Amino acid sequence: MLFAEGPEVLLVERATTLRNHAGQVAFPGGRIDPGDTGPVGAALREAEEETGLDPAGAVPLALLPEMFIPPSRFVVTPVLAHWAQPSPVHAVDPAETATVLQVPIADLADPANRITVSHPSGHRGPAFLVAGVLVWGFTGGLLSALLDRAGWAHPWNETRVLDLGAAWAAARSDTGREAAGT
Repeated sequence: MLFAEGPEVLLVERATTLRNHAGQVAFPGGRIDPGDTGPVGAALREAEEETGLDPAGAVPLALLPEMFIPPSRFVVTPVLAHWAQPSPVHAVDPAETATVLQVPIADLADPANRITVSHPSGHRGPAFLVAGVLVWGFTGGLLSALLDRAGWAHPWNETRVLDLGAAWAAARSDTGREAAGT
């Protein structure tokens, strides 16, 4: 979870051809490889592989507690870092990353960009309609919690619920806010 001045956060839209979480917006990341120095080393290596970011410009700040993601059965250790010296970023491998996004925290905190998504499983969670994408699931939940914890969140209408399909459509339309009821 890389935050830059502004403040803004670095996110990736995963390729639609991936086996897990295809097409979803996420933080750069992946598995720990044998040569990595734990979660921080893996996070910096993955961010470089996915976005081309220069890891020397990122300052690790904290490891958050491990979290289990039931759909993929992954255990994730979020790494919180400050992007002290931003470098150019782009989708390095289109088979893995469709788009790289630098999303302003103000856009995430804007109540007009916040919805609750209802998954077909019945699970409901916080989500964001920003930058032409839907940020939901693990990433949406973690960003929502961080906005709350950092004091950046503004009151928003948590009863504004879209089913997952409608939320995807709203994110990609020019009328995303209207579809979300704003």
